Amino acid sequence: MAAGKPHKLLATGSRAPDFRLQRLDGGEVALRDLTSTGAALLAFFKVTCPVCQLAFPFLERIHAGGGAKGAGGALLVYGISQHPARDTRDFNREFSITFPTLLDTEEGGYPVSNAFGISQVPSIFLVEHDGKISRVVEGWSKKDMEWLGGKAGVSVFHRGDNVPESKPG
Repeated sequence: MAAGKPHKLLATGSRAPDFRLQRLDGGEVALRDLTSTGAALLAFFKVTCPVCQLAFPFLERIHAGGGAKGAGGALLVYGISQHPARDTRDFNREFSITFPTLLDTEEGGYPVSNAFGISQVPSIFLVEHDGKISRVVEGWSKKDMEWLGGKAGVSVFHRGDNVPESKPG
C-alpha cells in the first residue's frame, strides 16, 4: 500500500532489509535489534484495513502467549503501521493491541514498506535471527496464522472463533 512505483514483495529465503523506524511509544529501533534474541514477526498494516482489523487480534494472541519460545527461539510480534501515531494509537486501543508498534508513514515515504515490496496489507514477514525471511503471508490465512501460533507455542484459535480460511488484503 505504499505510494510510488510498484515493488516486488520479498519472498521466503530473502534477506530482510535492515531498517530503523520510530517506535509508537518513543525512540527508534532497527531490525537487527528486533531479531537480536530470535525471530521477529513483522506485521505491516493500515488502520483502515478491514483484513488488518480481523488479523491483529489473533496476532495479539500470539504476542500474549508470551512472545513465547518457539523451536527457533523467541518469536516476538511487531506491528508496522502505515498511519500517523495518533491514528495508530486509536487502532491499538480499539483492537486491544499491546505488542510494540513501529511507524512507517506516508509522510516519511514508506521506506520500509517499499523495501519489503508491500502492495497490500496486512503483509506479515517472519524474519529469523540471521535476517532471513522464513515465512511471508499476504492478507488473511487461517492456516498460516495457525502455523505462526504453533511456532510460538500458542493456540491462536479458540472454541467459537468463526474466521474465514482466507481473505485477500
